[in-house]
Amino acid sequence: MAEPLYVGVDRSDESWVAVAFTGDGFDHTSVFDSIGACWAAYEERARRILVGVPIGLVESGEPDRRCDELARSVLGERSTTVRTPPVREATRKQRYSTANRVHKRKTGHELSERAFARSDSLARVDELLQELPEAAAAIRESHPEVCFRALGGEPLTHPKHTAGGYAERMRILAHYDRDAAPTVQKAAEATGGTAVAVDDVLDAVALAYTAQPGDGELYTLPPEPPRDATGLPMEIVYRAASPLIT
Repeated sequence: MAEPLYVGVDRSDESWVAVAFTGDGFDHTSVFDSIGACWAAYEERARRILVGVPIGLVESGEPDRRCDELARSVLGERSTTVRTPPVREATRKQRYSTANRVHKRKTGHELSERAFARSDSLARVDELLQELPEAAAAIRESHPEVCFRALGGEPLTHPKHTAGGYAERMRILAHYDRDAAPTVQKAAEATGGTAVAVDDVLDAVALAYTAQPGDGELYTLPPEPPRDATGLPMEIVYRAASPLIT
């Protein structure tokens, strides 16, 4: 029987990059056109899949989820990487003007264009989890910056797109696992010929390390996550020696 897999999945432009670990370490990297194709590839073997997009969406009222507020509080200078997701109805809109109008009517707040840019990804994940209970049991939300913050023990100081940011994140992973450098190299090489950015590969690796059983424990922001109107948890999963908040 094949070993179970622990997978980190991050959105990169028009693709989804997945880094899969067994309990012993790196297994492979794959690039998918859709989150549905990603689930189809892993549904038989995945014990846990962490995705770097919001799961559990607001319908109306206060748009900021508690998990996003707490993530910002622990990220320091990198708090701007946590964006308030559109309300569920707005994620189904194809144009920013329409999505913003829906979001504002439902919450009283403007929707940022950067948050809208991820709407389609949120909608596709949301639809998958509502249609397939078995997917909802395996796929959970995380956030790469929170993962790095938790694994490193302190807030990051550089954006991931910069050389300093790449070096900072590699140091954190190498301190967590001595095989991190070759793991990242193999993961990046496997995406050759695709439009996947190297920093997105690094994010997927961090998500995979978090998903894989290892040092520390799995925690969530908040510790007792609420659920949205469809029953999906509003949480951000991370791995650490101790909780980031109590």
